[in-house]
Amino acid sequence: MPPTALVSRLRRFTATFFAVAALGPLLVVAPVSAVTLRSGFQHTTAFVGLTFPTAVQFASDGRVFVAEKSGVIKVFDNLQDTTPTVFADLRTNTHNFWDRGLLGMVLHPNFPTTPHIYVLYTLDAAVGGTPPRWGAPGGTSDSCPSPPGDTTDGCVVAGRVSRLTASGNVMSGAEQVFVENWCQQYPSHSIGTIAFGADGALYVSGGDGASFTFVDYGQKGFPLVNPCDDPPGGLGGTMSAPVAEGGALRSQDLLTSGDPQTFDGTVLRLNPLDGSPMPDNPLVGNDVPGDDPIIAYGLRNPYRMTTRPGTNELWIGDVGWDSWEEIDRIGHTGDIPIENFGWPCFEGITKQAGYANTSNICTQIYGAFGAVTDPFYTYNHAEKVVPGENCSVGSSSITGLAFYGTGGYPSLYDGALFFADYSRNCIWAVPLGPDGEPDLSQRQTFVSGAFTPVDLKIGPGGDLYYVGINFGAVMRISYVAASQPPIGVIDVDQIDGPVPLSVQFDGSASSDPDPGDSLSYSWDLDGDGNFGDSTLVAPSAVFSVPGTYNVQLRVTDPHGASATTTVTITAGNSHPTAVITTPTNTLTWHAGSLISFSGSATDPEEGALGASALTWTLVLHHCPSNCHEHTVQIFEGVAGGSFTAPEHDYPTHLELRLTATDAGGLSRTTSALLYPETVELTLATDPPGLTITAGATSTTAPYTKTE
Repeated sequence: MPPTALVSRLRRFTATFFAVAALGPLLVVAPVSAVTLRSGFQHTTAFVGLTFPTAVQFASDGRVFVAEKSGVIKVFDNLQDTTPTVFADLRTNTHNFWDRGLLGMVLHPNFPTTPHIYVLYTLDAAVGGTPPRWGAPGGTSDSCPSPPGDTTDGCVVAGRVSRLTASGNVMSGAEQVFVENWCQQYPSHSIGTIAFGADGALYVSGGDGASFTFVDYGQKGFPLVNPCDDPPGGLGGTMSAPVAEGGALRSQDLLTSGDPQTFDGTVLRLNPLDGSPMPDNPLVGNDVPGDDPIIAYGLRNPYRMTTRPGTNELWIGDVGWDSWEEIDRIGHTGDIPIENFGWPCFEGITKQAGYANTSNICTQIYGAFGAVTDPFYTYNHAEKVVPGENCSVGSSSITGLAFYGTGGYPSLYDGALFFADYSRNCIWAVPLGPDGEPDLSQRQTFVSGAFTPVDLKIGPGGDLYYVGINFGAVMRISYVAASQPPIGVIDVDQIDGPVPLSVQFDGSASSDPDPGDSLSYSWDLDGDGNFGDSTLVAPSAVFSVPGTYNVQLRVTDPHGASATTTVTITAGNSHPTAVITTPTNTLTWHAGSLISFSGSATDPEEGALGASALTWTLVLHHCPSNCHEHTVQIFEGVAGGSFTAPEHDYPTHLELRLTATDAGGLSRTTSALLYPETVELTLATDPPGLTITAGATSTTAPYTKTE
């Protein structure tokens, strides 16, 4: 059968290794069909098999540390290591729910001589409380029961900065807790980044912990409203606009008196020895208790920030609400007055409609000249960052910042600013202008179709790395100049089954980016690591002995550049089948609905699988035009259960995934898509034509929206 006739019935694998002449060891290449790069660059996978990774750090001795959202930190010995060691397990302390979790990690600048690792995570307890409050000891995925309800009244937690000590590849001794002063009610806008500055100080960012579905000034909570004890109502007291100072307005605590000074919506500057405020911080010595660590405020969700090499500047990516993403800049971390970036009174450079008319604090800000520092750059959710690019618009969330130094990239990128957007799956570059500053007029789309980037780092050799949270991988962007390596692809008709297992392979979908280059083929069909078993484009093989075989294809172009693609064949074992009994795709829901789920799995070799083989994942898809995902909760080792449907801006739908895993480690996933009940809501005024505010939107009545 000719190779072209095989494609319709074969399964495709593009987990590819590449090497160019003697440039170094082989690297895994991710599926690249949807990834578009600047000319001369290559998109590869450095590490795979991770579980919701959130941050990566490179040690000077070659080790690579990766934080996972659940609270686990893993360490790879080097870029070639495929079997990481668990360095630390903080799952009991970490509230891993929605956008909460272990989100920030940094190594001491003198690591490993100074063997300290600093972490920033959502604490599964209120400020001063003992974890776990909402989850279970050692639990990978945590919950928020109803009541209080995740997006209704909120499960109150704190944030935590801690120092860990390394002994080789494992944590030694106890976690040294530095700071916990974040009161966070709702499951997003949690803590963000922890980083070292050139001045040796430790910088920490945290979000407002407020609602993303309604204008939040502290009016909700269970069993008591205003659980963060904000004025004027205090704990359990009535909170009414425009005098209330809770919710998102905690980001402006520095402007108010008589309320507890939390760190919500701020950037802190800490002493890495003990977590105390640096003694030369701008607010040290004033008469406001608790504000000494703060060097900036008025932020919504400063999920990522970075220092600029050779300067005392701090650059912040602040995730917006309805309309605007921001890159904010602190020109000097020790200057007075400290920066107020304006949230929630401003989003971007625009007054935030939801809060503009409901807060005395915002009225105060609007009436004070120079009270707010404008963003360095802001982009609208409905507009492209670069005209004509392939990056989608709609959902937007700035989730990575990094400054390039010098390295293997063309000189155009020396000193350039890179930033990423998780929702748009894109990474952009801003080269320097003649004045030595990032020149927004030169901004360019660097990667489109990236794999859900949530952290950017410049790694060894000057390559840009990013963490792909939903793909469980750390990706690498390398410059390969004029002659680019080929892309290897293996198609197979089956990857598992009883012995003897006959498998048809096909490499004809492999390609080379350079026009006119032909490819030669060499196969390792028995998985022993030696190529040359076949030089055909589409060979077949029979596996008679049960086992796992890593079959490889090496494709080589006329310049000697090659790519090696691997597919795993399991002989003597077959994938299980997962079945979701309830709910079905016909179920509709509204916020607060209790949805029950049940399912089962069977395996050709083992028969019916027990509940311990089942894992459920609840995912929320938010799709204003493009879509992005929030992993809400994971249920492990159960055949059924229930959850409360969350509240989120429409258009939104849920996906419930069931994964079954057999004793041999083979798994298969099925899912049910669950769409909400909707109504058309029309808001009118008398007389008609007055301006009304609905959530984050301000418009002229009558106004109709789908809820």
